[in-house]
Amino acid sequence: MKNAVEFKNISKNFPGVRVLNNVNFAIQEGEVHALLGENGAGKSTLLNILHGLYTDYEGDVYLNGEKVHFKNPYDAIVNGKISKVHQETNVVKDLTVGQNITLGYEPKKGCFVDYKNLNDTVNNILQRLNCRFKAEDSAAFLSAGEMQMVAIAKALFHNSNVISLDEPTASLTTKETDALFKIIRELKANGMTVIYVSHRLEEIFQICDRATILRDGECITTLEIDKTDRDELIRNMVGRNVNAVASRMQESRVQEETVLEVKHLTRNKVFYDINFELKKGEILGFAGLVGSGRTDVMRTIFGADKKSSGHIYMGGKHVHIRNTQDALRHGIGLLPEERKTQGFIRYTTNTDNIALSCLEKFLKMGMVSNDMKLKNCEHFMKELNINPKIPDFQTQNMSGGNQQKVILAKWLSTNANILIFDEPTKGVDVAAKAEIYRLMEDIVASGKSVIVISSELPEIMGISDRIIVMCEGRKTAELLPDEFSEETILNYAMGGKKDAEIQA
Repeated sequence: MKNAVEFKNISKNFPGVRVLNNVNFAIQEGEVHALLGENGAGKSTLLNILHGLYTDYEGDVYLNGEKVHFKNPYDAIVNGKISKVHQETNVVKDLTVGQNITLGYEPKKGCFVDYKNLNDTVNNILQRLNCRFKAEDSAAFLSAGEMQMVAIAKALFHNSNVISLDEPTASLTTKETDALFKIIRELKANGMTVIYVSHRLEEIFQICDRATILRDGECITTLEIDKTDRDELIRNMVGRNVNAVASRMQESRVQEETVLEVKHLTRNKVFYDINFELKKGEILGFAGLVGSGRTDVMRTIFGADKKSSGHIYMGGKHVHIRNTQDALRHGIGLLPEERKTQGFIRYTTNTDNIALSCLEKFLKMGMVSNDMKLKNCEHFMKELNINPKIPDFQTQNMSGGNQQKVILAKWLSTNANILIFDEPTKGVDVAAKAEIYRLMEDIVASGKSVIVISSELPEIMGISDRIIVMCEGRKTAELLPDEFSEETILNYAMGGKKDAEIQA
């Protein structure tokens, strides 16, 4: 088959780090090609080279057999017919769907935008994609799945022949994911080439033809999906056998002492009458479907949102948590789901982000000591195996798993005894997942306590000492390990009851 894209001897350096080293592989025309690897393996860097974001690199990129070197993403879109659908798709909410899709490339009639032509063109594309919204509709009311469709429609508007999808299902429902897969199959049938990046290996087997695996900036192998299995993919990604399902490596550390008690906590119209206890040394899981209120409960305990009623006790004493500073004073830390927007400050180094929550700890004669912050950063980089081990490296340029470890280091730098992890392994590769699970176990082994929110049932069952299930803002179950099963948790998460309870 003809190659749509070919990478020859691609290498790329950042200051102090070689992120790609002599990468060679080809993507065939009209195939869905997976690009796999741990976070930090070089996938995003390679795509950024393909899409013209990085222009300073070694080696050559070929498109349909011709050597190309795009000056910028605009050049790649217009002259290369290559488009990218980002993991975090955004729209300009004040514009219509049609205006978003054609933004910067609007058809003109004289000096003015030809809105009839614009809307007719976009509506034809939306019909091809079986979208239920129209070009004239406001973009402000689009769901995450619909925003993905807008991004794909934008690629079709530019007549792209190659489209890359970066973690496209991370924010999608099952129904939206099924719709996306149908579109991808139709694009493939029409001769388009799709590059698919995802940590969800089950999706790779559903939608992809071949997979190229990167590890530590090098191309390891290209495999045909129908001739491989999950274990072989993981083995090539991490260089060893890794159990991708969470499991406890240490014995439970739960003690009798109650470190946190929540009574009748309510935030009107969001969640109601939440009651639970957290023990010292415990990993307490919170399960439930999207919209169940899990994150809202934790944000309220952390002081990010205001409660309507209820009480919080720590060490048996009633505490008033009015804001996040109060929570920190009482020893509570939160690692948020949206780590890129809520977990650290962009354009700031690892040293500064890790010191962010306890600057008073680094005061020397009334001034913040950079030397003290640096030593603190170097300590946690070693303890948590944060890579690259460069204190002045910008956190936003780290892989997802290492960003998560920087945020964890930020809270471990404080006196936090209760750490709340909200979707801790979202967008994180299998090796980083195993490391995050190990860190959680180390945290409770040191006498601290952990609350974990996760939508991945194998994860929440594998790591938790107890699981609390929520549905539509209410606690529906509290389960011990011998009661853990996907069926039971889903039943409670959907408001149901056990068979025995139903019969009773």
